[in-house]
Amino acid sequence: MAKRPLRILISGGGTGGHIHPAIAIAEALQKRHPDAVIEFVGARGRMEMERIPKAGYTITGLPITGFDRRLSMRNFAFPFRLIRSLILARSIVRRFQPDVTIGVGGFASGPTLWAASRAGIPTLIQEQNGFPGVTNRLLAQRVDRVCAGFPGLDRWFPADRICETGNPLRESIVQRLGSSVQKRNGVTAARKHFGLKEDRPVLLVLGGSLGAASMNAAVRSLVQSGPLAKKGFQVLWQCGGRYESDQSQWAEEHGDPNLVVRGFIDRMDLAYDAASIIASRAGAMSIAELALVGKPTLLVPSPHVAEDHQTKNARSVVDRDGAVLLPDHKVERDLGKEVRNLLNDAERCTSMSAALKASARPTAADAVAEEVLKLVHP
Repeated sequence: MAKRPLRILISGGGTGGHIHPAIAIAEALQKRHPDAVIEFVGARGRMEMERIPKAGYTITGLPITGFDRRLSMRNFAFPFRLIRSLILARSIVRRFQPDVTIGVGGFASGPTLWAASRAGIPTLIQEQNGFPGVTNRLLAQRVDRVCAGFPGLDRWFPADRICETGNPLRESIVQRLGSSVQKRNGVTAARKHFGLKEDRPVLLVLGGSLGAASMNAAVRSLVQSGPLAKKGFQVLWQCGGRYESDQSQWAEEHGDPNLVVRGFIDRMDLAYDAASIIASRAGAMSIAELALVGKPTLLVPSPHVAEDHQTKNARSVVDRDGAVLLPDHKVERDLGKEVRNLLNDAERCTSMSAALKASARPTAADAVAEEVLKLVHP
């Protein structure tokens, strides 16, 4: 009788920070078991319902939503959505009969991992952040394994169930970033791609795909305080898709030839190559990429995320002298000063880059896959 292919259920989403590691884990598992059957469970109306099928996987949506911390009409419907999601999750588990179930955080992973654990199926959480989300904290005592993106999660999870794997990046990203930043001619080609000058340092400002108002304000302040040429560097500015029209018009009106604006950068490998210094939000997956790149970095945690988890993420790197922490409320005032400090301190830049690169986990997806397989074949 033929052996049944491995069946894996992966649940979670809501943001790219949950979806990207989920896909990376799926790819790492299929590399080991090409015949594995992998399905996803997400939340209806969230971005995973589009992103996961584009990656080639089947996904089922639950009606689960978040719970507002302030009084709102949505909260009255929450208990009913939760009950319906728990019932549907149990139905999915019975139908699919997974050998193991993985949660990556987000609304949908709660009902799915609850249903799987109730059915006696091994469960694993991959927690990206230095401060776990609500869903994962609620599941802490129920799951069999926790794969941690950052150290220090034993405050919330049983220490004997934690394995610090780092945050999984897709193999294509690891290969592209790893090979790109090692090429000596990469800087020339990358700066040419963006219309930047080859012989002048570049500050790369990353506010995320949606952009960050404070970081955009910091770039505008830099330009308004005098020509960038006199400051000694250029700026490649990812302002975010929702801000692109306004910021591009603003940049055109100010006409600084050392400022390049993009709403969204689809060739991040080239952007990293072009950069001398990077100023970035401190999302878990952003830090995972920045560690691979290993360039002097200013981390500007977003104050608009749950439990201020980006500051916790940043601290895990800053405490190892791998980056500079620049609080969001100071970025407009201090961005230029911090950049100049780094440009004038080559020794610090070298040591910071080495420390940041030492924290990289290029094999994180493989490490998580190994932990998953240990649950299936203990």
